[in-house]
Amino acid sequence: MLKHPANWLGLSLALPLPTLLVLAYLLPLAGVLAWSVSTPAGIGFGHYRQIATDPLILSILWRTLRICTVVTLVSVVIAYFLAYHLRFGSLLKKRILLIGVLIPFWLSALIRAFAWLMILRGNGLANTFLQSVGAISEPLALARNELGVMIGMVHFLVPYAVLPILSSLQHIDDRLLQASRSLGASFWRSFKDILLPLSSSGLLAATVIVFVFSLGFFVTPSVLGGGRVVMVAEYIYLQMFQLSNWGLGAALSAILMLIVVALMLLLIRIVGIRRLMDTAS
Repeated sequence: MLKHPANWLGLSLALPLPTLLVLAYLLPLAGVLAWSVSTPAGIGFGHYRQIATDPLILSILWRTLRICTVVTLVSVVIAYFLAYHLRFGSLLKKRILLIGVLIPFWLSALIRAFAWLMILRGNGLANTFLQSVGAISEPLALARNELGVMIGMVHFLVPYAVLPILSSLQHIDDRLLQASRSLGASFWRSFKDILLPLSSSGLLAATVIVFVFSLGFFVTPSVLGGGRVVMVAEYIYLQMFQLSNWGLGAALSAILMLIVVALMLLLIRIVGIRRLMDTAS
């Protein structure tokens, strides 16, 4: 089968990609999994038992899942609103929104986190403005808590949710909406019966993408949480690089990886690989 020169050429051109995947991803992943089952006394699952029984670790996992869920819901709702106007809005509105969506991609997460800290802290812009107009008498606790972390995460993740939703909206035939309106359907009826079902693949893809990204957040919770809102990624960093507990950090990393894989398999099963590729295109 490979005797033809074209077959050998195709194989040689395709070989670098799987080689890169093995060297850059699979081998390090195997190392992490090996660390997760290694203990000072030998091979075992002690780190996983510790994760399942340690109240501190369980509270961090629960806090991470709770924050990620809220951030995902808020981000997807905002992203759908933006994507709708990017699809059906006027040319001027589209240009303004597109600039607003793309600019955050050009700024690092650290810069954005510190910017939000300047806005949300006790003497920041938000509290100063609210006090100046008489809306509040004392500064609100907007930073160094879960609220501040969620605000920073939503700002970071909304652009990632806009793109798949916008892609699914662009695949919808305008004639369907025109027919719905001509038959007397209200805006909300057309939205509920036509727009939302036909854009469900992009909506689900955006939900999974945002949730997976939020699970690995490190910089934003560290800066806006002020050490009071520790999430899994920050705790993994603490265990590995501060306490040199590589086994426990690797076990937590393996659990996060399993969650990500499960979500991706669920997305493929519900949406379908072909429909998912059409949404991404």
